[in-house]
Amino acid sequence: MSNQPFKRHVIYKKDKWNMLNVEVQGTKIVLTEISDQWGEECHTFIGRPAMMHWAKERFPKESFQGTEEEWEAIMEAFKQV
Repeated sequence: MSNQPFKRHVIYKKDKWNMLNVEVQGTKIVLTEISDQWGEECHTFIGRPAMMHWAKERFPKESFQGTEEEWEAIMEAFKQV
């Protein structure tokens, strides 16, 4: 096993209580979502297609509460993982 640290990505961070981080751990992708409303939720994906499917379900463009630019920035951040 490699001694390299996991690659981390910040999808968004509004403050210390509202953020979404992704860690690539070899073939696994571990997504941690922290919100002041729901607490901490962790999801594990085997591959990027599964993560992108989750992201599109979690952030549907039609009901996203924010600007279109914010939605596009979130989706682009997921694509960079």
